[in-house]
Amino acid sequence: MGRTKTDNIPVDVYIQFVRSLFDNAHMLVIGALCHAVISLMVYWRNGQPIFLVLAGAMLGIGVWRYFSLRRFHRSGAEMRDAADATKWEREYILKGSLQGLLLGLFCFISIYVYSDSYAEIGALSVTLSSLVTVVGRNYGSPRMVMIFAITFVGPIAAALILRFDVPYVVLGLLIIPFMFIIKGSADHVRNVLFSAVVGHKQARQIAQRFNRALNTMSHGLVMLGPDGKVVVGNAEAARLMSLKSPDQLLGRSIHSLLLRGVAGGMLAPKDCRYVEAQLTRALREGRDRKVLVSFSNGQHFEFSAREGNQELGVITFEDVTARVEAEEKIRFMARYDNLTGLPNRAYFHELVGELMASGDRDRLCGLAVVDLDDFKSVNDTLGHPVGDGLIYAVAERLAAIAGQGLTVSRFGGDEFMLFFDRIEDESHLASLLDLIFAELQGEVDVAGHGLRIQASAGAVLSKVGGTDVDAMIVKADLALYKAKELGKNGWRLFEAAMDAAFRNRQLMKADLRSAVESKDLRVVYQPIVAMNTMRIASCEALCRWDHPDLGPISPGIFIPLAEEMGIISEISTFVLQAACTECAKWPDQTSVSVNLSARDFRNRDVIQKVRDALASSGLAAGRLEIEVTETALLDDKSLTRQYIEELKQLGVRIALDDFGTGYSSLSYLHKLPLDKIKIDRSFVMDVTQNPRSLELLKGVVDLTRILGLTVTIEGVETFEQLKVLLHSVKPDLVQGFLFGAALSASGIETMSNVTWPFAAELAPARKRATT
Repeated sequence: MGRTKTDNIPVDVYIQFVRSLFDNAHMLVIGALCHAVISLMVYWRNGQPIFLVLAGAMLGIGVWRYFSLRRFHRSGAEMRDAADATKWEREYILKGSLQGLLLGLFCFISIYVYSDSYAEIGALSVTLSSLVTVVGRNYGSPRMVMIFAITFVGPIAAALILRFDVPYVVLGLLIIPFMFIIKGSADHVRNVLFSAVVGHKQARQIAQRFNRALNTMSHGLVMLGPDGKVVVGNAEAARLMSLKSPDQLLGRSIHSLLLRGVAGGMLAPKDCRYVEAQLTRALREGRDRKVLVSFSNGQHFEFSAREGNQELGVITFEDVTARVEAEEKIRFMARYDNLTGLPNRAYFHELVGELMASGDRDRLCGLAVVDLDDFKSVNDTLGHPVGDGLIYAVAERLAAIAGQGLTVSRFGGDEFMLFFDRIEDESHLASLLDLIFAELQGEVDVAGHGLRIQASAGAVLSKVGGTDVDAMIVKADLALYKAKELGKNGWRLFEAAMDAAFRNRQLMKADLRSAVESKDLRVVYQPIVAMNTMRIASCEALCRWDHPDLGPISPGIFIPLAEEMGIISEISTFVLQAACTECAKWPDQTSVSVNLSARDFRNRDVIQKVRDALASSGLAAGRLEIEVTETALLDDKSLTRQYIEELKQLGVRIALDDFGTGYSSLSYLHKLPLDKIKIDRSFVMDVTQNPRSLELLKGVVDLTRILGLTVTIEGVETFEQLKVLLHSVKPDLVQGFLFGAALSASGIETMSNVTWPFAAELAPARKRATT
């Protein structure tokens, strides 16, 4: 903003001050007329012609000034810039100076030249009257004020001093300071008005900024007065309430706004009362409270209420339909099998756990594992799409009989799990299983192929209070193996004779504990390959156990055993220490990933374990990645989040492992300080044959990439899968048996700078994916 040269004030304020000089033009005529009348009266009294001349001159200059002010207003009172204002001010000062000189001359002549008591009184009276108007009328021009002060007071002081009579001289000297008093008063008025103008301007700017900010918010916002009525509302609030302008919000209560939703049929009356009660309570208690409201048209709004200042309550609300739908989509993908729509393994475990924890603990329950016979041959001979069609047909028949008391799940592959919440006795379970097998019998048509459904099952009957889901699954699996041994196409109930497997299991537990204590485990590393270079970017540390009698034991066997025994943390510590030590020897561009179990995150010792492993190995924290399972997140969300944040402060990276197999939620991706998402192999299994699976995988990758997370896809086993991922999904990293089995630490060091042989064949696809 420009400023004047003399006053160092904003140009627009200077223009306003100059414009104020031209107000009340008629007062100039009245003043000039008074001056002339007094001068005429003095002439009438003493007969000196000079007073007659002065009367005419003062009246003339007053009329001249009047018409000058009128000309200003007739021109539109327009001052475009400081130059225009300066021109008008100079004209005003010129004519005002002439009037001041005439009045000063009249006073000097009346007091000194033709001394007369009436002339003196008249001169002083008219001067004092004029001085009163100087400050109020001319504060906008400091130069005009000073000229008037000098021309009005100066001649009187000079006339008194020139009498050379001590009392008059003293009187003349004493009135000289009045010139400075007049100037000071005018400056004070000017400063006060300047502050007021600037303050008003600033207030207007603040109001404009507030209004702009308020009406560009993505959230709807209303502020309530002490009476509960809306005193401020923004444009988004009006739009969300289907009102034309924010002004239509004013004066309304929360109740009346919510009733619009009720009247439109989008909100039930009971929901209206609930929302109003929650918001009112939040405003009364002064605490933040959020309420999610679902409308009948499918929209979801989130209301937030908090108490503001000066008894003003603030309510914000936004349309969160997209977020809710995305969370529901992720939740469905996490809980349900994407092919059959049945609950997946993790969700089945959660559902059955809740059922067993409620009700009569002494009741009997049953669990059955159903497995399709010779399903592999269907995939091998007719292809995976036909195999998927067969699984879907079986799922349809099982879902048709599911309901109250029977929960059905697809555990993966061709395996289904059934849980019977209440069983009377063994014969009751047998009759139910016979009924299920009867429903499964028959042929189905899949893509023109007539396929006969044939399955085997294993079942277990247990008292709810004396078992758990995992134990029942193990026993049902043992019974399933027995059914397969006996010729398939039937079911078997777990028997006590099968308990030998449990004894063997207990022996294996003892051997595993000994192996952990003596550090007879070893660590291998599965390569994680960067899609853009086809080189090893990282690797996942995997634990292996070579039993002295039984040979290599699958991690799928001994890891669950370790979790059951409570020694999984010892294995995690061993793997963590070994992985950090070996990674420190590898090239700097190669990092290592270590999977910590849910049990590890139940104790804050996990922080110290990671810190110790980094310190003892000398590995840079940025080269270590900790993989967290969704099970760990479910156990104790607040503590797990705290531990993850502390790990992040150490500098290590955090990855969410096996995303999509558990209770996945957008809230994890939003709230936790994650760096990477590892998408489970189940999303890749049929990605080359099933367009639906490919779209699902792309959707999951897109959802996570929006949040700036690195994406790794596990389970890449074929070159065709890799090409599809490169062309359509574009993950950052991949891992799987396509890149070979897990390697030793020295193998990783050797392969770290090697490009996979098929990188050249993928080069055109990588180029197309990049463009």
